[in-house]
Amino acid sequence: MTDVQKQIAYWINGAIDDLESAEILIERKRMLHGLFFCHLVIEKMLKAHVVKISKEIAPRTHNLIYLLDKAHLELSESEEIFLGILMKYQLQGRYPDYNPIIPDKLIVQNYLKQTENLLQWLKKKL
Repeated sequence: MTDVQKQIAYWINGAIDDLESAEILIERKRMLHGLFFCHLVIEKMLKAHVVKISKEIAPRTHNLIYLLDKAHLELSESEEIFLGILMKYQLQGRYPDYNPIIPDKLIVQNYLKQTENLLQWLKKKL
């Protein structure tokens, strides 16, 4: 039997920790790694929602669109586009031949802010 509240807390706490890591990495100009952590923030928050809905352990996937669907949440078109952008950066570190274009600092900082905003919205929805 799955302890749903424990699982949800696990994912939320992980997301909050990963946001701090993203902030540090981006501040230190480690943009690609910072964006990887932005993806993790949203992935973990979506997994918290999936656990809440399904009462089961979250699926082992990194696909934000799939998790969004499983969580029964609706985002605006621009937010869904943002999920697609983040998906490009979740591959970094997993596949040595994947080299996405790294946006300039202002764009990365904007992605970080969008990540923070979406994290807060997802927390309120739990």
